[in-house]
Amino acid sequence: MSILIGILIILAVLFCIYLFLIHPNTRKMDVIDAFKKKKYFAHRGLYDNASDAPENSLKAFQKAIDHGYGMEMDVQLSKDGIPVVFHDFVLSRVARKANNEPVPGKVCDYTLAELQSFHLMDSTETIPTFAQFLELLHGQQPVIVELKIENSDKQLAVCPKADDLLSRYQGLYCIESFNPRGVKWYKEHRPEVMRGQLSSMFTKTNEDRKKYWLVYLLAQNLMMNFLTAPDFIAYDALYWQNASRRICHKLFGNTAVAWTIRSQQQLEERRKDFDIFIFEHFEADQTK
Repeated sequence: MSILIGILIILAVLFCIYLFLIHPNTRKMDVIDAFKKKKYFAHRGLYDNASDAPENSLKAFQKAIDHGYGMEMDVQLSKDGIPVVFHDFVLSRVARKANNEPVPGKVCDYTLAELQSFHLMDSTETIPTFAQFLELLHGQQPVIVELKIENSDKQLAVCPKADDLLSRYQGLYCIESFNPRGVKWYKEHRPEVMRGQLSSMFTKTNEDRKKYWLVYLLAQNLMMNFLTAPDFIAYDALYWQNASRRICHKLFGNTAVAWTIRSQQQLEERRKDFDIFIFEHFEADQTK
């Protein structure tokens, strides 16, 4: 009997440690309520990569504004340290040279002038700066700003450089990042800004999952929340059943954001599990 009690005590202690590690921020903020009220956020703008309004283009953002959606978009740094709006770290999927060939290398390999000489997919749209995006948005709709940070200290500089623009912006915004270091930067330097932790089942989805399995295991189970204290968890909607995500939402009352919803049917299926929906490839029904 004493052995059983000892085991139960150990399990209880481990569970308490787990709850401590995943505990998110539970503060009340008016901005959180405003984002919940908006509810639907167009992923990289209201885009179609086969049209003249490809992802993360000013035209795609204008379409989202015109349709009354909030939006989610991506910021990273050019070689000369300018915040630009682009999703992938590599350019080849979306960026094209004048002769229509895919652009090799990463965003951080090119200066702003070089990046803006490329066009997006088959359109005439070019890679916008973050400043251009904010000027276009002009407070018309709320925005979720994803900070794109790989593992270098140099790329962490996107936080203060993006924040320099955001601190002077008058509209409604929040920030999020897959990299906990970016979320932690905001906790330490701009604690008044609503911040979110992006996550997914990395041990299933990432190509290098065998090499970094422990890091991915901790990240997908939100076990660095104790360092970052996120105001919301933005989780891959395909893996909505993740236990840590559900505990954060149901037990701690943390705001739950779904990415990326790809049909109205999927949105309806996940409506009870999330508060906010990042969507693409369809127009979310805003009457519900």
